[in-house]
This record gives sequence, C-alpha cells and structure tokens, in this order.
Amino acid sequence: MLKKLVLFDIDGTLLSVSKINRSVLGDALKEVYGTEGSTGTHNFAGKMDSVIIHEVLGSAGLSEADISGKFELAKATYIEMFRVQAKAEDVTLMEGVRELLDEISVRSEMMLGLLTGNFEESGRHKLRIPYIDHYFPFGAFADDATSRNGLPPVAVEKAYRMTGRRFSADDVVIIGDTEHDIACAKAHKAKSIAVATGTYSSGELKKHKPDVVLENLCQTDLVISEILRSTTN
Repeated sequence: MLKKLVLFDIDGTLLSVSKINRSVLGDALKEVYGTEGSTGTHNFAGKMDSVIIHEVLGSAGLSEADISGKFELAKATYIEMFRVQAKAEDVTLMEGVRELLDEISVRSEMMLGLLTGNFEESGRHKLRIPYIDHYFPFGAFADDATSRNGLPPVAVEKAYRMTGRRFSADDVVIIGDTEHDIACAKAHKAKSIAVATGTYSSGELKKHKPDVVLENLCQTDLVISEILRSTTN
C-alpha cells in the first residue's frame, strides 16, 4: 500500500550538470533578447528556470513586459539548444542515486516523482542522459507554477490522477539540496530531507531547519528509513 510520495529535485540532488547549462541559457537569451544579462554570474541554485530568466534579464534593464513578450520563444530556444548540445560527459549522476532509485522503485509503499525548478523538457533530458528518467512517471516542473512553493499541490494532484490516492501533507517527502527545497516543504507541511551534494554544505542547510540533513544519498537503507519515518511539522 502506498504510504509516501517521494519528490526529488534534479540539479545538485540527483545529478550535476557542467557549465553547458549556463552557457546554453546565455546563448538562447542572446539570440532572443540580444543580451544574456547576468547569466554568467547569477546564482541558479534552487531557483525556477522561469525565475532565473526574469532575474538575469531584469539585471540588464529589461522590463517585465519586454521579458514576458518573448518568454515562450526564449524557453523553446533554450530547451532545443540544450537538447542538441548536452552530452553524456556534461551530466554526472550523484553517488548512490541509481542504487537508491532502484530500491525505492520496487517498494510498494513509496511512489517516486520530481519536484524541480527545471522546465520539463530540459529537465527530462538531463535525466535521460544517465538513464534515470524512467524512474519518474510524473513531476512538477517550472512549466507548472510561477514559484517553487506552487509545485507540491501540482505533484500531489498528478499523483492522485495516476493512483487514485490523495496524499496528505504528512505523506509527502521533498528531497533537495538548497534552502528553497526546504522552504517549499515547510510551506506545505511536507517532510524535508536536505542533502549536501549541491552548493550548500550540511551546516548551511541546517540553518534552514529541514527535518533531516544528509551528506549524500549513498546509504540507501538510511535514506529509505528517513523517508518512511514519521515527523511532526
């Protein structure tokens, strides 16, 4: 019987992507808007792709109207360029991830999904490269909401449509590597498991008071134990 809906972030949690992600976005924005804004130096960690585009272009002085008017073209251009250019050597799977996904995927009490700031098509391509896309039958992406905090209800609804099970907040576990993943879980009274495999150290993550902090996802039994452990929010 399903007990837990386990939602994984992508970048910094499941895998890491080389500088190509940043360079491709910059090239796409230059093609559409004539500038990449602050793409070269902007902090992307934990942010929605849509938010990143608005922030980096806003730093170059573009108005919201200017950005919004060409946003869909910029999104499509970035996705197509990323799918063409990103290769196997650009994506590194985090240690222990494949073993963890193998185990969760055969456990009847857990359902896997994604909760990520990636656009769906580019995010899925990142997962296809190391052959882990098939573990995730659904996800909540930057296409689905304007903020990360808007994603958990989307994920819960998609899980309901697939299974007929309406997961309560106590049944949802969000696993990510930034303060934004933690805040997102807290906003919806879900359990947060923070993993220090991205740009945040375990000490930095602890300051944001997640339910659990792990150095990595290498200890499969420990991670599953923490997923299934009840918590009070």
